[in-house]
Amino acid sequence: MARGPALDRRRCLGRLAGWAAPALACAVAGPAWAGAQIEEPLSDAVRHALRAAVEQLDPPEPAFLTAEERLAYLRWLSRASWQLRRRKPEPQARIDFLQTVWYESKRAGLDTALVLGLIEVESAFRKYAISRAGARGYMQVMPFWTRVIGDGDPDKLFHLQTNLRYGCVILRHYLQRERGDLFLALGRYNGSRGRSAYPNAVFAAERRWRLA
Repeated sequence: MARGPALDRRRCLGRLAGWAAPALACAVAGPAWAGAQIEEPLSDAVRHALRAAVEQLDPPEPAFLTAEERLAYLRWLSRASWQLRRRKPEPQARIDFLQTVWYESKRAGLDTALVLGLIEVESAFRKYAISRAGARGYMQVMPFWTRVIGDGDPDKLFHLQTNLRYGCVILRHYLQRERGDLFLALGRYNGSRGRSAYPNAVFAAERRWRLA
């Protein structure tokens, strides 16, 4: 059971891609809910960097240096597809979704299980989810982001790869702002910075997507 933000923060530091952090004893996730990133002033340099990061949507085709890496990916894809089958019953749509999540999370330097956990909590894997605050799509991206770093068209946030690209880039941005503190970065992503319920829910969902 969670014992407050201070303990959660110590346990949750270092959950960036590639870090060998132990499994966390976080609270079980409740029903999916959607948050709302808060629009904050950005320096020109940060805005330009984020804009460059969301542009040029190349096809999400995984690339591997070795046959072993490819086999590990295919094993993950098979297990993840089986786990997701009730949420997304159509096989090709399920594979397209998982492949894109894998590609965009790796591109942003994020852990794929973490991104899947965030999607589960934020939208319950609903492509057209809209929160009360107006956040859209799988990763519940607020429309103001398309004005700040995109072309100003919020309807694009219902496009699979565009939504995941924005969501992963925004989460990476918040991680950098919080100096690697994933607890605070997730709270900032959800608009609940400093409170434990949302990060704990994401970490609990993340554990369910650790399929290696």
